[in-house]
Amino acid sequence: MFSQVDEHSKFGGVVPEIASRRHLEVLPQLVKEVIEESGAEIKSVAVTKGPGLIGSLLVGVSFAKGFAYSKKIPLYPIHHIEGHIAAIFLERPDWNAPFLTLVVSGGHTELLNIEEDGKIIRLARTLDDAAGEAFDKAARMLKLGYPGGPALARAAEDAGGKTEILSGQIMRHSDDFSFSGLKTALRNRIAKEPELSKELSSILAASFEEAVVDNLIEKTLSALNKTGSKKLAVVGGVAANRKLREKMKELANNKKIDIHIPDKKYCTDNAAMIGSAAVMRHREDEGYSWNAEASWNILELNRIV
Repeated sequence: MFSQVDEHSKFGGVVPEIASRRHLEVLPQLVKEVIEESGAEIKSVAVTKGPGLIGSLLVGVSFAKGFAYSKKIPLYPIHHIEGHIAAIFLERPDWNAPFLTLVVSGGHTELLNIEEDGKIIRLARTLDDAAGEAFDKAARMLKLGYPGGPALARAAEDAGGKTEILSGQIMRHSDDFSFSGLKTALRNRIAKEPELSKELSSILAASFEEAVVDNLIEKTLSALNKTGSKKLAVVGGVAANRKLREKMKELANNKKIDIHIPDKKYCTDNAAMIGSAAVMRHREDEGYSWNAEASWNILELNRIV
């Protein structure tokens, strides 16, 4: 019903101050319209507490607290990554722990093992950029537009299967992720061209996408082998990437394990996943004596499902 994409596209990325101001201007009326159109009786409120851009979080949390207090209904603070994982249950209510999950988005890239009791074990994380952030920066270098991830994927499709080997260092001696070397390799390759043609731009986009996806596959396979997990979930905005979805399903088929990747509309940030997290956790009302957190380690949660 409302998007800020056009406002941020001229800057090549999200401008925190603009984002929070637009949240403040739009959120009250937007919520009112959604409630009126749905005809729903609101019995509780779930809101993202963090992590994320603190300005936008503060607007959302403040509004949610005021709304819940005025209606005298429960309020549930939700971790953003917990929400992405809870998106699984929107389509697979039968899904249960234990399972391995790859969280891959603009701000996060990590492998989490969710144990039978819901306890979270982090197996790997990015040491620099998240995969989605790397896609955005690569798209900016290739002048492909914003949002960078989808723009890079579209350009990669135009390459017709052609790729180059980017000589960037991707960590293979560690369980963790790192994409900084690959970014440097792309920057150096672009610098060799006096003028970047559309064809070469597409080839380099495909090359970068393939390198990132292959690394995600490699690390996920390693984690599956180490944990012996028979279930895999891939969540987060980058899980909407066609090549990643195809290769992850191929991996699961070869390993003969159950896999779930949410529908693309549930991969990108959405309110349904935050509501799902509140429902799946069956939380007690936590009151109002908590605040938004720009940095919030998911391991601080006692359990996740």
